[in-house]
Amino acid sequence: MRKVWLVIKREYITRVKTKGFVFGTVAVPVFSIGVILFSIFMATRQTDHTLKIAIVDDVGGLAPSIVQNLASKKLANGKPEFAVEKTLEQPQPAAGIRDDLRAQVNSGGLDGYLVIPKDAATAEFHTKNAGDFMLYEPLSSAINNALIAGRLSDRGIHVDNIAAVVKGVDLKVVKVTKEGEAEDKGQTFMVGFVLAFLLYMTLIMYGVLTMRSVLEEKTTRIVEVLISALRPFQLLLGKIVGVAAVGFTQYLIWMTSAALLATYGSAMASAVRPGSSFPQIHVPGALLAYTAVYFVLGYFLYASLFAAVGAAASNEQDAQQLQWPVTLPLVFSFIMFQGVLRDPNSTMSVVLSEIPFFSPILMILRLAAETPPWWQIALSIVLLALTMLGVVYFSARIYRVGVLMYGKRPSVVELFRWLRYS
Repeated sequence: MRKVWLVIKREYITRVKTKGFVFGTVAVPVFSIGVILFSIFMATRQTDHTLKIAIVDDVGGLAPSIVQNLASKKLANGKPEFAVEKTLEQPQPAAGIRDDLRAQVNSGGLDGYLVIPKDAATAEFHTKNAGDFMLYEPLSSAINNALIAGRLSDRGIHVDNIAAVVKGVDLKVVKVTKEGEAEDKGQTFMVGFVLAFLLYMTLIMYGVLTMRSVLEEKTTRIVEVLISALRPFQLLLGKIVGVAAVGFTQYLIWMTSAALLATYGSAMASAVRPGSSFPQIHVPGALLAYTAVYFVLGYFLYASLFAAVGAAASNEQDAQQLQWPVTLPLVFSFIMFQGVLRDPNSTMSVVLSEIPFFSPILMILRLAAETPPWWQIALSIVLLALTMLGVVYFSARIYRVGVLMYGKRPSVVELFRWLRYS
């Protein structure tokens, strides 16, 4: 056991001290906080410039109502959001009028012009700044209200405030759990996606890291010296556990950063933009515990497979080709994200989440969306643990032979022959 501990210690200290680990561990929380702060700033940012527009009304009679609707739109500084410089009803010739308005937009005299065609099926807003999507909602609302008011008026119904008449109802989604009810503003999807994506990335990242560690020691012949001091299984176990400790260290730092962000997020949001709010995201402790369990079991499962690939390969090119069958189950799990989140209790979701090569990711998605029956969770963990033990055993046998084999890449038949070696 002392020899295994020395391997674990070496793997852990060597990797934690690298610049890549420090940069990746620190950069992710800093980048995430920066993105959130920037998103809050951009989401609450409003222009202080009144847009000068013109209205071309090919229908006739709609322009005054549109102007009235736009007049109610105000900026944060109290100024009107739109200033209608001119209205043109059924102008002739239409092409010449549009050419003139286009020239005014290009010269800066107008910020844009709105065209309502005769059939009023599709309105057009011509502007140089087509990327300002914040304009679409107030313009669409003003046009729709004017059209509805016109249609009601044609039927003898006169409404002073059409916006109050057509105003819809806001729908809130409330998640029901055994602990009670809470409004869901997308937290379920976000938490499930983030946790599953972290598992997807780290299982691949640390699995490949284990593979390259094995391959590096094999190609540099260092493994021949190490094998003389300890058994191949001890070396494999030390490598896997050492890299796992690196992953847990990174997870601990990330989770601590996320907890601090959730705790002080509102204060940060208020500092960036007074009056803005920060979404309250609650991650149940049980979900975090299950995530840790599935990470450990999934990591040992895939790290063992990647280690076997590294032992069987003789160079980087061979390793890249051999790792594809190992990576495919993780890629498939990623592809199934949306289907599992939308219907976590479907037959497909239940079956896939019980398959050990998919369960580390898909079961976490199901747990985040809607807690499945306890027996499904228990069965998934038992199957994953048993499969992990089997994979570790067979990978250790391949590793024992492969680390001392050089030359051409072994075939599938040769790999099975290695398993039979005593």
